[in-house]
Amino acid sequence: MTIKRDMVTVLIASVLGLPLATVPLATVAADLSVIEEVPTPPEEQRGIWGAIAYSRADTRHGFFWGADKKEEAKDLAVRHCENAGGKDCQLVTVFRNHRHWDDDDGTGFPYAHCGALAVGELGPNHTAFWGAAVGETRKAAEERASARCGGKANECEIREWVCT
Repeated sequence: MTIKRDMVTVLIASVLGLPLATVPLATVAADLSVIEEVPTPPEEQRGIWGAIAYSRADTRHGFFWGADKKEEAKDLAVRHCENAGGKDCQLVTVFRNHRHWDDDDGTGFPYAHCGALAVGELGPNHTAFWGAAVGETRKAAEERASARCGGKANECEIREWVCT
């Protein structure tokens, strides 16, 4: 491993407590030619993404949150459902959160910070009643998911919730 002479000079100066002003400026300055700009994502991808997947055949589920891209959140939620033993995992909801409070991109895809999955008793075709929904808050997402499942009448309980 080779160490540049300038770096050795900086190390010696710092060990001896010498001010870095005595060290050549090129030694301590950042090389701005190697800094890459972070590309701005397309409007349809802006935000922090989350998703929930569910397998009706065996009531397994999976979720993912914190993705930079919608497709990533969707794919990983399905994969987590499959890893949990789900035989028929399907994406049931996708949502996103702001990266910044003024991050209105005008795409029409709402910022619904939370998603929830409710699962109830077995229905007539031997699959469980279920519902998935999104909302601005955890409570709103859970209430909507429970209502879509059939609420107390179908003994629906929140199986999963996630907020970005």
